Amino acid sequence: MIEEILPPGVRSAEAFDDLAPAPLFPEEAALMAGRWERRRRQFATARTCARRSLAELGLEPAPLLPGPGGAPQWPAGVVGSITHCDGYRAAVVARTTDVAALGIDAEPAEPLPHGVLGLVASDGERAAVERLAAGRPEVPWDRLLFSAKEAVYKAWFPATGRWLGFADARVEPSDDGTFLACLHPADPPVHAPTHYAGRWLVRGELLLTAVALRAVRPSPLPPAGAPAPVSGRARRYGPERPAGAPTGTRCPS
Repeated sequence: MIEEILPPGVRSAEAFDDLAPAPLFPEEAALMAGRWERRRRQFATARTCARRSLAELGLEPAPLLPGPGGAPQWPAGVVGSITHCDGYRAAVVARTTDVAALGIDAEPAEPLPHGVLGLVASDGERAAVERLAAGRPEVPWDRLLFSAKEAVYKAWFPATGRWLGFADARVEPSDDGTFLACLHPADPPVHAPTHYAGRWLVRGELLLTAVALRAVRPSPLPPAGAPAPVSGRARRYGPERPAGAPTGTRCPS
């Protein structure tokens, strides 16, 4: 299911229960020592999904330990993301030559608890949620907004090592299955992304969101006598609007 909202080059694996988790590596098992059995099985299933995804890249199984901020430390040259909620676990990975950052999130397809939307959304975002809900009431737009910000954070933090609060990302969802996240954190790292294009999917009792930032490959040197390449932002970042972004939106200045 998750593969439906992922770009080319991303490998994925998912599970809808914890009936067949693979054994953990000793380092991973040590992390789970003393935890509730339900949490240990959830962790093991998610790690199984991650190893299945990595195998599709031709990589051997290895411990996947949390790094700073709790994000998994992926093998060199790989980016990835893991998510889990009741009835669903998934992992996605890609080569850094194809994708620069990845983030996924899974949530129950139901409205947020009362009062939570006000903690994670701006006035403009709440107005957009109300407008979208009037047109497609079957979609839990408030939960979708929350999930999109979670997916963005999972892509942002491993790439920058910086915290990103809910108020630091403005999410503009669209009813065509896409969303655009515009980032405006205080004191961002140099060349940090300013936006992420994402996709969402609601099926049955699950809501999934995913963002991916494509890798920018260096351009080959032009032949002698050829016109000079485009300089500045256009060369470094590519088009202002990432592929798949909703139309009619732009990051606020």
